[in-house]
Amino acid sequence: MIKLLLVDDEKAFLDTITKRLEKRDLKVSAVYSGQDALDELGKNKKIEVVLLDVKMPGMDGIQTLIEIKKNFPLVEVIMLTGHATVESAIDGMKIGAFDYLMKPCDIDVLVNKVTDAASKKREHEEKITEARIKEITERQI
Repeated sequence: MIKLLLVDDEKAFLDTITKRLEKRDLKVSAVYSGQDALDELGKNKKIEVVLLDVKMPGMDGIQTLIEIKKNFPLVEVIMLTGHATVESAIDGMKIGAFDYLMKPCDIDVLVNKVTDAASKKREHEEKITEARIKEITERQI
């Protein structure tokens, strides 16, 4: 089961998308700000993917993405906004966002992106584990 964190300052949107994603067997947590997202990621190490709104008061999505990638580099982030610009999409991708979607987006497209992002995170974790095993094995030889 994929562990997903939703970050958006619009409560009605969060409530709706949470219900729709949970019906598709995703484990969803939701928070209303960038700082809350960082706090949740610090507490819940099983989160694999963050669905992050770009436009939020206080710490915006780009600032939040920078902090997520600095502190939780393997977590994949999908940027989501109703206010997309080419510049913010390019900035997000340069910083390390997995993908960028416009609100409203088709729920099946969103679920597919989340699934792809979780797969990428799991592949990176497997490679790290394999490298650690190889290193330990080579030390013992």
